[in-house]
Amino acid sequence: MAKTMEPNISVNEVSRISAGSVFKGEISSPNDIRIDGTFEGKVYSKGRVVVGEKAVVKGDIICQNVDFWGVIQGNFYVKDTLSLKGGCKVDGDLHIKRLQVELDARFNGNCKMLAEGEFDKLAAQLTGQPMPRPAQPQPQQEK
Repeated sequence: MAKTMEPNISVNEVSRISAGSVFKGEISSPNDIRIDGTFEGKVYSKGRVVVGEKAVVKGDIICQNVDFWGVIQGNFYVKDTLSLKGGCKVDGDLHIKRLQVELDARFNGNCKMLAEGEFDKLAAQLTGQPMPRPAQPQPQQEK
């Protein structure tokens, strides 16, 4: 079963493309994104992107971290860690700082390990703008 998002993140702070949904275009978020449906285009996230087991992505993913179970025809640009989970299929290039690969993960492409600071320059070139800033936690009100 696919890993859930970080426990301290509210469900309302996660952008989600549910199973059975098809989305074409670009999505940019300061928060986490979860894809379980079909996505065509570019994904920009200042947080984590989780791609579920039945998800299909045709395009690039640019983000902080990725947990990837699905199928992608596109490239990864990951500031920190890309985790390729067992059963995933990747046809594209990796531009990453760290890589974690489980048994039965499939990868066809090139891999470039990014030096410190290299991601920010690359992301700005790809998006034409700086990466979105992370959302600031809302102060909790006392009861």
